[in-house]
Amino acid sequence: MNSRLFTPKLYWKIFSDFRRCKGNVSLAYNSYESTLPLGHPEETNSPIIIMHGLLGSKTNWTSLAKVIHMKTKRQVITIDARNHGESPHTKSISYNEMAEDIMDLMDSLMINQATLVGHSMGGRTMMTLALTEPEVVNQLVVVDISPIDTSPVMGDLSRIIEGLQHIRLPEKLSRLAAKKEVDKQLMEIVTSDMLRQFLMTNLVEDNGTFKWRVNLRTIAKDFLNIVNFPKFESRFEGETLFIGGSRSDYIRRDHHESIRRLFPRCEFTYVDGAGHWVHSEKPKEFLDELLQFLTRKRS
Repeated sequence: MNSRLFTPKLYWKIFSDFRRCKGNVSLAYNSYESTLPLGHPEETNSPIIIMHGLLGSKTNWTSLAKVIHMKTKRQVITIDARNHGESPHTKSISYNEMAEDIMDLMDSLMINQATLVGHSMGGRTMMTLALTEPEVVNQLVVVDISPIDTSPVMGDLSRIIEGLQHIRLPEKLSRLAAKKEVDKQLMEIVTSDMLRQFLMTNLVEDNGTFKWRVNLRTIAKDFLNIVNFPKFESRFEGETLFIGGSRSDYIRRDHHESIRRLFPRCEFTYVDGAGHWVHSEKPKEFLDELLQFLTRKRS
């Protein structure tokens, strides 16, 4: 091959195509970045990649991502996990697969190293990537989830997913009428108004009928792959922050030492008055903790 034709861009394309042949998918994403010239001092830090939780999407992080970019001057990329948002639907879902999908995205964008931020399922995906490909992770931020299987609330998710699959809507409803009908049916299984509103962000119109944009069939089939975190013998030696809600039980204080076996340089902080959706319930307090970690000077 003519070496003059073998450019870095071509290399990354070949490498990304190879990874995609292994079953990875091209993730949908939004990127928040400035128009500063390439190599500008304020754009030298690695990008920040953010992944949502189960049944969420990149739009959950739009407002926060803009603020994070503005405060850090770093590129911020929000992604849709496979079977979520605008990303492709697949026949399987697991943390190893989702971590591989992120690696594929980083390859395609020619990102050598990034700071990873993930909430719930997204947090476990980012932990998986840090434990399997530590060289590509600059810093790790895990939002209200643990590598230790803890919260009994996880069992409720199975019932919710099953309930979503049984939602039935008449045809030719307006969006407002459809949301009201879905809300009415969801009340039987979800008492929280906030959670019902969150779930309904997945309701989309398709040729006059409404459907769920998340792939509930695959998520239900592989639900145990999401509830159970993979077993690892490796450790991630990089800087790690766990941000929990004080009213949530997903990051138990008596599990800190067990978590440190996987993430020896980790820190823990809890946002007062917040539950599992820390970043949406207490956005200012959450951002204060996140930005302090991302921007502080280190020796």
